[in-house]
Amino acid sequence: MTPIAKPTPGAKLLTPIDHTLVMIDFQSQMAFATRSIDPVLLRTNAALVAHAAAGFKVPTILTTVAEKTFSGPMFTEITGAFPGQKMLDRTSMNTWEDAAVITEVNRIAKKRIVLSGLWTSVCIVGPALSALDQGFEVYVIADACGDVSDEAHNRAMDRMVQAGAQPLTSVQYLLEMQRDWARGDTYELTTGIARDFAGAYGIGLNYAHAMFGAHEG
Repeated sequence: MTPIAKPTPGAKLLTPIDHTLVMIDFQSQMAFATRSIDPVLLRTNAALVAHAAAGFKVPTILTTVAEKTFSGPMFTEITGAFPGQKMLDRTSMNTWEDAAVITEVNRIAKKRIVLSGLWTSVCIVGPALSALDQGFEVYVIADACGDVSDEAHNRAMDRMVQAGAQPLTSVQYLLEMQRDWARGDTYELTTGIARDFAGAYGIGLNYAHAMFGAHEG
C-alpha cells in the first residue's frame, strides 16, 4: 500500500524542547592533542552549537574533567553563551558515570541526549553507549567532536552509529532547531548565529543580505 504523504516533520527530527544537549570537555588540554579536526574549526563549530542551544533555550549541561588540576577551563566561546552557568567537573572519563551529571539529566528529564565534545573515542563514546543502554535516544554532533587522529574519531563515530546513535553536524543542528524560515521569532537568531559561525554559509548570508536585502523567508 502506498503511504500517504503529510506536510508534517518526521519523528526523528530534533526540536528545541525534546532533548538535552551535553557539551563535554571542550578544554585546552584536550584540544592540544586533537588532530581529526582543525582546532579553530572545532572552536567555531562548538560555539555555533552553544549559541544555537542558548538561543533556542535548549536545556544544556556543560561538563569538564579535572578543570583545576589538569585540563583547564572550558572554551570561552561556549561559556559565553551560558553566562553564569555552573560547570560540572568530573574525575570520570565517562560523563554518564558522574553522579552530578546524571542528577541533572534526570532533573531535565528529556528522552533525547545530544552530545558534543572531546575526545570522540572516550568522552563521547562512553556517555553515548551508556545512554543508549538505558533507553535514551542519542544524537552526536560529529563536527563538534574531535580526537587524536582521524582513525580514532571515525571508528568512534562508527561504533556509536552501529549501536543506534544518530550523527549530525553543527549547522544541521542549528537549522533543525529553526526548520522553517517563516518562524519569524527566531529568524534573526538563526541567521545571526549562521553569519557569525557557519563558515562559507555565513559569508554567503552576509553577502546576500548586504547586497540584495535577501531574506530566506
